[in-house]
Amino acid sequence: MSRPQKYDHIDFCAPDEVAAEAEKGLELRSQFERGGTDVGVARARDLKNQERLTPDTIERMVHYFARHEVDKEADDFGNEENPSAGYIAWLLWGGYLGRDWCEKVKKEMEQADEAS
Repeated sequence: MSRPQKYDHIDFCAPDEVAAEAEKGLELRSQFERGGTDVGVARARDLKNQERLTPDTIERMVHYFARHEVDKEADDFGNEENPSAGYIAWLLWGGYLGRDWCEKVKKEMEQADEAS
C-alpha cells in the first residue's frame, strides 16, 4: 500500500533511538524466551531495520501503546535483569521512545489530513 501524497513530508522510518529500543526488545526476548507476539517481533524487526512504515502501522502502534499502558503496573516492568513479558513486548514496539515517536507521526498525519 502506498502512502497518500499528502504524507510525503512525514518521515515514517523509526529514528535511531527507537530502532535501538526495538533491538533491545528482540535481544531480551531471545535471552528470556518470553514477551511479545509474532506481530510484535515483526514490528521490532521493522523498527530495528528502520523500514518505512505505513500510516496504518503508525495507527496500530498508537493503539498498541494505549492498550498496553496497564502492562507497566506488572512486577519487573523495566527490570532488565528479569524483565516481565510485558516489558519485553513494550520494547518490541519501540518502548517509551517508540510511543512518543508514533504519537508525533500520528499528529503530523492528522495535520496533513486537516490541510487537505
